[in-house]
Amino acid sequence: MTQPICTSTTPNVTAPADTITLDETARHRRRAKLTSDGGIAFLLDLPKARLLRHGEGLLLDDGCVIEVRAAPEALMEVRGSDPRHLLALAWQIGNRHLPAQIGADRILIRRDHVIEEMLKGLGATVSHVEAPFDPEGGAYGDTHSDHHDHDGHGHMHHHHHHD
Repeated sequence: MTQPICTSTTPNVTAPADTITLDETARHRRRAKLTSDGGIAFLLDLPKARLLRHGEGLLLDDGCVIEVRAAPEALMEVRGSDPRHLLALAWQIGNRHLPAQIGADRILIRRDHVIEEMLKGLGATVSHVEAPFDPEGGAYGDTHSDHHDHDGHGHMHHHHHHD
């Protein structure tokens, strides 16, 4: 079976050649053989492990761009009764070293029935949702938060086609 080959000679940031859809765990990589959603095989080879963010582009040797997409995951949406309560809930989640995506009025974490019961016991409103998961980075060199897409155009990372 022949795999699609990207034949572009110059990168076109506005029109990626393909996409790759991965959950948060699969997006946190340094080196891996990957295959895009349309079948383009390539080697991801970064200097250090980091979280590939939704909307970032992977620039292949031939100039093609593969857009990273965050796959929806089974998560819990945690809400507090007011901003102070949500902050206290965030502290409880952080105290347990759980990856968390923090928003202005909610926190997303992976589903865990023990944590869910704890949060409900603390007065949180907890809902089950399916959503992309993009947790905060750590304070000690974890590169989760090093590459946020502030301008909406994503970042480019250079990678090799894999035969």
